[in-house]
Amino acid sequence: MLKHATTCLIRPASEADQAGVLHCMAVAFEPYRDDYTAPAFALTVLDPAGYTERLQAMHVLVAISESTVTGTISGACNGKEGRLRGMAILPEWKRSGIAAQLLSTIEAWLKDQGCRRITLGTTRPLKAAIRFYKKAGYSHTGKVTDFHGMQLLDYAKEL
Repeated sequence: MLKHATTCLIRPASEADQAGVLHCMAVAFEPYRDDYTAPAFALTVLDPAGYTERLQAMHVLVAISESTVTGTISGACNGKEGRLRGMAILPEWKRSGIAAQLLSTIEAWLKDQGCRRITLGTTRPLKAAIRFYKKAGYSHTGKVTDFHGMQLLDYAKEL
């Protein structure tokens, strides 16, 4: 059963959100485990140390409904360019609007930090994510890099 986005609050994440974020990421990416190399999967689905590092290095957002983390996304600004990482939505919240709300919230934050362009990397198995990012105005830059034995496709959007 799909949920409705109107019941979620989007806010900055904290250390207290660690278990919820880690659960959200693990559940969201589990269907793709066999499509990933083991090192790429381990870096995509954070562990507690990785979550702490992400909180220190990036602005991490969570979508919360009834004290449950239903989605997350992270972003960082380096000069005029922002970089997105780690978007994950619980399966039962897909197509609820949460992903679009998280993306627009992090984009607004990056713009407020002075970013004029946002980039992200995604992998070929994440076809639904690629469609989502294209719909949100992101275009493939043509850049493809190695992500621990997988192709990482670079997408960008001008603000």
